[in-house]
Amino acid sequence: MSGEGPVPQAIRKLTPGRLVIASHNPGKVREIRALLGPLGIEPVSAAELDLPEPEETGTTFVANAELKAMQAADLSGLPALADDSGLCVEALGGDPGIFSARWAGPSKDFAVAMQLVEDKLAAIEPAPGRDAHFICALALAWPDGHVEWFEGRVDGVLVWPPRGDHGFGYDAMFLANGETETFGEMDPAKKHAMSHRADAFGQLVKAVF
Repeated sequence: MSGEGPVPQAIRKLTPGRLVIASHNPGKVREIRALLGPLGIEPVSAAELDLPEPEETGTTFVANAELKAMQAADLSGLPALADDSGLCVEALGGDPGIFSARWAGPSKDFAVAMQLVEDKLAAIEPAPGRDAHFICALALAWPDGHVEWFEGRVDGVLVWPPRGDHGFGYDAMFLANGETETFGEMDPAKKHAMSHRADAFGQLVKAVF
């Protein structure tokens, strides 16, 4: 934080050890493990601990991330990290936004979700702009109910047809500003260095480690 004003309350630090990744999405868990690996943290996923997936009733990315992290911390007795992220398309009023995973349907088929985004854009006349951004909200919760949160963002445009089979979700149709490869074509290490998740993780690491 910059500027004058009251000194912010000290952010709670995270000590090395086990940390629950409050997600049942294998792609998301893989990315978070890669980002946490060098930090002395032993990530264990909610699926490995057999924790239930909570209903995401929040109206913002931060609210949903907090909800998931707090439930996982409460049920496991361990600190828990949750991510709520999604694609926001300007011409669609910010949709799919917090409903990004739900657009993929019960089978989590993101080919269906990407087609739905494209169909909705194609139905707008005159042809709209294709600006979009990914948001990632991270919430880190402790069993006593304390929560820290961080939000990252990356801007770009949507391409069609989708390109590349790396990544997950909407990655294959998202071209970050200044890049020639979609997140689906990009080497995962390069994506990890510049994505919305990397932005939020950079803030988290700086704050709590």
